[in-house]
Amino acid sequence: MNGMDPEDQRNFIIAMVLMIVFVFGYQALVVSPGQAKREAAQEAARAEVEANPELAVPEIVRAPNVEEALTTVERLPVDGARMDGSLRLTGGVVDDVMLKDHYTTVEKVNELRLMRPSNAENGFYAAWYWFEGTTPIVGPGTQWQVADGVETLTTDTPVTLVYETDGLRFERVVSVDDNYMFTFADTVINTGDQPRTLMPLGSIRRHGQWKEFLEATDPGSSKTTGMAFQGMVAVFDGNMPQTSYKNLFKGKSIKGSDANGVRRAQSDGWVGLSDKYWMAAIIPEQGTSFDVSSSVITRGGDTVLQVRADGAPSVIQPGASLNTTSRIFTGAKEYETLKAYKEAGIPRFDDAIDWGNILYYITKPLFTLLNWLKSNLGSFGLAILALTLIVKIPLIPLYNQSYKSMAKMKKLSEPMKEIQERFAGDPQRKQQEVMKLYQREKANPIAGCIPILFTIPIFFALYKTLYVTIEMRHAPFLYFQDLSAPDPTAIGNLFGLLPWAAADVKALPIVGVILGIGVLPILYGVTMSAIQSLSPPPPDATQKMVMRFLPLIFMFVFAGFAAGLVLYWVWSNILSLIQQYFIMRRNGVETEFDKLLGKLLGRKKEVE
Repeated sequence: MNGMDPEDQRNFIIAMVLMIVFVFGYQALVVSPGQAKREAAQEAARAEVEANPELAVPEIVRAPNVEEALTTVERLPVDGARMDGSLRLTGGVVDDVMLKDHYTTVEKVNELRLMRPSNAENGFYAAWYWFEGTTPIVGPGTQWQVADGVETLTTDTPVTLVYETDGLRFERVVSVDDNYMFTFADTVINTGDQPRTLMPLGSIRRHGQWKEFLEATDPGSSKTTGMAFQGMVAVFDGNMPQTSYKNLFKGKSIKGSDANGVRRAQSDGWVGLSDKYWMAAIIPEQGTSFDVSSSVITRGGDTVLQVRADGAPSVIQPGASLNTTSRIFTGAKEYETLKAYKEAGIPRFDDAIDWGNILYYITKPLFTLLNWLKSNLGSFGLAILALTLIVKIPLIPLYNQSYKSMAKMKKLSEPMKEIQERFAGDPQRKQQEVMKLYQREKANPIAGCIPILFTIPIFFALYKTLYVTIEMRHAPFLYFQDLSAPDPTAIGNLFGLLPWAAADVKALPIVGVILGIGVLPILYGVTMSAIQSLSPPPPDATQKMVMRFLPLIFMFVFAGFAAGLVLYWVWSNILSLIQQYFIMRRNGVETEFDKLLGKLLGRKKEVE
């Protein structure tokens, strides 16, 4: 530094000092507090596990498959009207549920498995326990005994389970309904000589990372979950707080929780883990208070997401008994099914379907109408076509005014062209002449856009409705086997003539983007181009070029959309095209179709 200029030396020293201050300041103000916070959180988690053995996750020996996992403990077979599987008698855990009316693929061969035992990959299970303070009196290790000799739990045959421990007798009547609900009617008898204070505790657990367990349950829908909320849902005191799986795994809990991640519910509610189409929920006895919480536990090489509903403690005097009724839902988020449960006293259970926050007041009525149409027409595809007509009918007067405005603007295309050519070098004068033309002809270029403002929220609401409701899943129509999936045809498989799946064609590098486009997206592009031909062209050459490419762009965009949604939009375009053409002709406008038809007829005459 001897050869360095004194001013440069001073600047260098100042820079070094500032750098050192920054490094130590960042360490002291950011890194150290963050590390301390993480260590405190880890210590709190360890303390919670030590204080509450039920939270502990022992090292689990994984079975090679679900079938093997089911053979490791004693089970009670379950054969309900719409679900089957078994109940684990150790702990009384609901960990083996398959849905009879839902399948993993459109071939409807394998029933969809929703619940899995803890020693299987991506375990998913729920249970109701009994605690005394932080001690599990009836916990995951409790061995229930079948008391009434019933061998299989069915919709018509409930089962009574019993368990006796020091000074307490538990009698549990388990029943299943016609859909997806388990009911646990517990009677707790104090057979000792001291008062006992017990509380019910409901728990849902799911093993693995959240993307993994979504894939394990439903590989098809797990790849199309962008607009559907998935995570923890709780309803109590009229509120419905939610936290996504992504945020749960970041350590966040539901809004309004205290420092320990617990939120108190005064009465009436439930808590669950919700996927796009499926849900497991624990429903405490209504009219009682309970605490809602969530946690992600990593122990023994396993990651477990847990949500809990801790009931209020009750004192049971010697010789007295306590009766409670708790429920567990494990099934599909079908609107009519959830609505029936809501009407039976479970608040907002139908809102487990993600109707959306902003569009809620449009999506829910839209689906109600769509579901009614499907019930009467017998087809979800026909219901979509009918709904499109119903949505368009109230807008006919508005569209008529819009198309009249477009017809007038179409007539002015030649005068506009003359003005542009005449005043090409004077933009200000050109604008003035255009405005004079509009005033003279009483034309409004904005009037043609007004209906779009009404159709945009309807489009998004319908998109949301079709996206999140299970009723369209695996629904066939025409050549579609599943309206919730993209068009199964593609250019690359000659629109279904070749034995190649459209998904395989789309997976091809680069060319798959083009060769993977199916019939419906192409029809959308064609109908959009036809509508453009009826509309007045933009005066600017660049805008005109952009508009010409829009149908092509939307063909690629819609190639990955659910077929049911594209079906709606193609049918909507066809109806708009017919209406717009009729209005144009009534206003004396010759359309591009008329010009093409005239050329074809003219050639025919020449040949004759």
